[in-house]
Amino acid sequence: MKIYNHLLMTMGAALMLVSCGQQNQNSTGALSSSAAEKVYVAPGEQDEFYAFLSGGYSGNLTVYGLPSGRMFKEIPVFSQFPTSGYGYSEETKPMLNTSHGFVPWDDAHHPDISQTNGELDGRWIFINGNNTPRIARINLSTFETEEIIEVPNSAGNHSSSFITENTEYVVAGTRFSVPIPQRDMPINEYKSNFKGSLSFISVDPEHGHMDLKFQLLMPGFNYDLSHPGRGKSHGWFFFTTYNTEEAHTLQEVNASQNDKDFIAAVNWKKIEEYVNNGGGTKMPANYAHNLYDEGTHTATTTMYKEVLTVDPLKVPGAVYFLPTPKSPHGCDVDPTGQYIIGNGKLSADLTVHSFDKMIAAIEGEKFDGEAYGIPILKFEDVLAGQVKSGGLGPLHTEFDGNGNAYTTFFISSEVVKWKLGTWEVIDRKPTYYSVGHLMIPGGNSRKPFGKYVVAMNKITKDRYLPTGPEMEHSAQIYDISGDKMELIYDFPTHGEPHYAAGIPAEILAPKSQKIYRLDENEHPYVVKTPTDAKVVRDGNEVHIYMSTIRSHFTPDNIEGVKVGDKVYFHITNHEQDFDVPHGFAMIGQNTSELLVMPGQTKTSLWEPKQVGVWPFYCTDFCSALHQEMQGYVRVSPANSDVELKWSLGE
Repeated sequence: MKIYNHLLMTMGAALMLVSCGQQNQNSTGALSSSAAEKVYVAPGEQDEFYAFLSGGYSGNLTVYGLPSGRMFKEIPVFSQFPTSGYGYSEETKPMLNTSHGFVPWDDAHHPDISQTNGELDGRWIFINGNNTPRIARINLSTFETEEIIEVPNSAGNHSSSFITENTEYVVAGTRFSVPIPQRDMPINEYKSNFKGSLSFISVDPEHGHMDLKFQLLMPGFNYDLSHPGRGKSHGWFFFTTYNTEEAHTLQEVNASQNDKDFIAAVNWKKIEEYVNNGGGTKMPANYAHNLYDEGTHTATTTMYKEVLTVDPLKVPGAVYFLPTPKSPHGCDVDPTGQYIIGNGKLSADLTVHSFDKMIAAIEGEKFDGEAYGIPILKFEDVLAGQVKSGGLGPLHTEFDGNGNAYTTFFISSEVVKWKLGTWEVIDRKPTYYSVGHLMIPGGNSRKPFGKYVVAMNKITKDRYLPTGPEMEHSAQIYDISGDKMELIYDFPTHGEPHYAAGIPAEILAPKSQKIYRLDENEHPYVVKTPTDAKVVRDGNEVHIYMSTIRSHFTPDNIEGVKVGDKVYFHITNHEQDFDVPHGFAMIGQNTSELLVMPGQTKTSLWEPKQVGVWPFYCTDFCSALHQEMQGYVRVSPANSDVELKWSLGE
């Protein structure tokens, strides 16, 4: 009962604070002209930073410019995307294969950009699927998803997809502990029987290809968020945990009993050495690995049947627990690698652990018991300090590279700036409303670019024109180049962003690919010249080898197709000019249209069900004669003897 009363009081305080925020907003009026100037990007000029925001329940990744807040692109990752045909075209359908079958959606949470020596290098960005546990890799020269690996023995893949400082590994930590291996058992036998898994997925330094190297099997807590060590703490990874009570029902009460939960400190270098020397146990598993080949423009799926697991008790010195108040969410490591910040959702103060003190406590064996055989370090022996913030509901912390940290407070709806080392609060600014994550470009690296912070808010309320019961979530940009933060802009975001990653445009823009070279196209159905166009029947399959260029299809008249056929349009875009895609749509198509980039080949499947003459056309406005870019397919009865033929210009 006391717990419920506490929660009601907290909710009441939150409502009062939101109300105050609305009053403050109305009293301050519009942003000053100087603030407007800071976000204005004149026509023909370009933004200073790229910002990649997770799309949450959209399953995708969105790309914005900073400081303008303009959305440039939505990158399809885990969800079918009719705008481009991702997940609908025959080439990209395999990207959404899993051990559960074809899963065309996920809940995308945490993007992270590849690094070299702890600094952003702009090669790839990784993002997790939270629902059906997966990790995706997006190529930042093409802005296309190239690889998705499913994570077995996992559920609620939340403490991911964060990378080590040379992109040696991307991690995937389970939020929900489950029976490992999965089996039929009573839920009320959760305690001691369910386990968490922390998966370390290696990344090939040349091509970025991922491989599930090992899984660390952990006690049955909830593993929430994580960040890698860097600098002096390189070789370690840190994960927040909650529900150390191992509750399985009414967790809003039963998982909030302990005064402290843990940050799990994992020495992945030590485990890697153990695995490389033959350690670990192979366990049956079933998971999909989907890889897109840029040469063939085609994805393939490989199913794997086992995974290497590691018992932490078999690797002494590899895992320790750092007590952290209370139900910690964010787990953040400063640019030097010295400080590990635990953001306790139910604690008004921020807990900062010291890496040096942690190592000294380990060497001095200053333990305060153990949990399932894993040593628990004494809280006082690893504590660097506490930030007496006066805020409510701390969630996430980022860094500006100038010795300052910035933390979001969900309940009191604010961003708080504080000083590393002195733990002094320097500044605080309200957000509108209920802020979750925040992002400083490079704020999760050894070299942040501390000019802006982007706050991603869960509730929009009165910030934009109303659009019914549901509105897009709000993001807000603060200028942090001075001593005090300044709110300079609001912009809506797509889906529910949970985290973001930012990078200077000067690192990324010069690498951006403009076309696919037609002479390098290795697709098995490529049409490299219009003279190679043809229509071929193979049983009830009809393969149409088609070329497109402004402003016609070759062929544009096709006859001899029958009801019940499977018609594959293999379409090659012959343009070799930047930003000239061609679209393709066929009436009665049960998939989506396609967008085919210059030099690329994509395939659309059409299964005609009605006799008639049916048109197809280009969906992407490509020239003054775009409307004339069309063709027809004649569909005859299934028993017809109409000859299969095609023509152009007759």
